[in-house]
Amino acid sequence: MQQEPPGSLVDYLRQSRVALALASAHGDNHLLMVNAPFSALTGYTAEDVVGRNCRLLQREAPNAQPRARLREFLAQPDQTNVRTPIVNFRKDGTPFVNLLYMSRLRSIDGRSDFIFASQFDVSRSQPEMLAEYDEQLRATLGRLVPIAGEAGIVVEGTLLTIANSAAIVAQAKMMLSDLESAPGA
Repeated sequence: MQQEPPGSLVDYLRQSRVALALASAHGDNHLLMVNAPFSALTGYTAEDVVGRNCRLLQREAPNAQPRARLREFLAQPDQTNVRTPIVNFRKDGTPFVNLLYMSRLRSIDGRSDFIFASQFDVSRSQPEMLAEYDEQLRATLGRLVPIAGEAGIVVEGTLLTIANSAAIVAQAKMMLSDLESAPGA
């Protein structure tokens, strides 16, 4: 049976300036909520996506390596988080490279009912924008940990995965270039 996310956690995620989503850790990992920055980034409202899997953002993009990393994360309950650039599409069809970060949220009894996700468009970003996003995500996670803790939820493996890297921006630019030069693009 699907556990409802604690109200304090949902309230905090809604107030964040970082694009965030909360998904079920069960079944098809359907979205339980998205915040306003998620909607601003993707063009999708909560009504468009809640109850659906976030893979709808991928449309027909190949994304072979990112999809493999995400499948591995979802299939391995002991893997606490994943961060990967992945080609996504806004509601209007515009492609962008999303630097996706996902982390399991576990109850104090060890059960994982929720997956926390953060999105950031690195398609055309400058390294300083990525550094600012990383800092905002660190701050968001730093404040999330005690709020989740009060609700009996542990945020796993958070800050270790976040590393500002010009290589991520370079990889994103290559992914977008490949997409734009693909036949039929």
